[in-house]
Amino acid sequence: MSLRDYKTIGERRKLMEKITKVSFRSIGIYPNELEKASLRNCENMIGATSVPLGIAGPLKLRTQNQELRTYYLPLATTEGALIASINRGCKAIAESGGATVDSHRVGATRGPVFRVKDLQESNKLYTYLSTHLEELKKVAEKTSHHLKLIKLLTRGVGKYRFVRFVFDTDDAMGMNMVTIATEALVKFIEKKMGVPCLSIAGNFDIDKKPSWLNAIENRGIKVWAETTLSSKVISTVLKTSSKGIYEVWLAKCMIGSALAGSLGFNAQYANVVAAIFLATGQDLGHVGEGSIGITTTEIVEGKDLYINVCMPDLMVGTVGGGTGLPTQKESLEILGVLGGNEGKNAQMFAEIIGAAVLAGEISLLASLAEGSLASAHQKLARG
Repeated sequence: MSLRDYKTIGERRKLMEKITKVSFRSIGIYPNELEKASLRNCENMIGATSVPLGIAGPLKLRTQNQELRTYYLPLATTEGALIASINRGCKAIAESGGATVDSHRVGATRGPVFRVKDLQESNKLYTYLSTHLEELKKVAEKTSHHLKLIKLLTRGVGKYRFVRFVFDTDDAMGMNMVTIATEALVKFIEKKMGVPCLSIAGNFDIDKKPSWLNAIENRGIKVWAETTLSSKVISTVLKTSSKGIYEVWLAKCMIGSALAGSLGFNAQYANVVAAIFLATGQDLGHVGEGSIGITTTEIVEGKDLYINVCMPDLMVGTVGGGTGLPTQKESLEILGVLGGNEGKNAQMFAEIIGAAVLAGEISLLASLAEGSLASAHQKLARG
């Protein structure tokens, strides 16, 4: 018998205990509400993994209408010193008047690849795609009331024609939704044009991988967050100077990243993104996309420090996926963004992540400038 022949979580767990000769004392402990995860979130489920959850904050941020909001960040991690560092960044932001955030809804993408006979057929398909967007919108939007086809991008290489469909998915991250819609589009195009699709996902999406296409064209939600740290805060909270942070940023985020060929010109976006994603039930495969982006700094009036993060590719949602699981649901409730709200919740969630990433950048760059990175980890991560 295979694992799929065992119908309950408990039966599968007992089987694996017998096979591996390991007692799952901890894996078998989880809330009763998590049982439903075996129906839609996790195949062959035998239990759950517990990850420590901490809080950083208060994080104060201003949206573009200048409304000042306060948030406490749920962060799931096993890395000692991470939450303390983000917490220090939040304090520096709060004592400097808060961060300002802005965002732009780009959309989830799915990128099929078609096999063409020659350049003539490739051009024919290109012309059709470029002139029949409204027709394609109707096909896609029949698959869901919460989805809209916004635009498409297409490129031809040899006997391949790649298409990047861009969808608005409301408050859902939406990859399942856009995959279903793209399947309908592919079948429609194949019938209409007589050109076969090789794969519904041809990496022109580009999904769950850092890429320059997503950095330039953007994906999901693009977010900016900025603040100007006063020299007093830099001295008292961060224990360093504007010049010290600026010089580390220039050497590390700019020169070092360029020398390494990095797609992320930043200090640690992925660290913060991963902790929030894990806490709130996001698809962890998209942490790689969240790692790209550029941090910039500038000394203001010879003493204060302006710092900005630009995140071009945040694939997040407040409905669907893992967001309805017990602890993940509570974490989204902490942030006040659980559920659907015509796309507003997902966008606010992305802005909160942007401000949290800003806090992380501030604290890590300051720690490097101060020379306290190793000692902080020695103190906080070694028990």
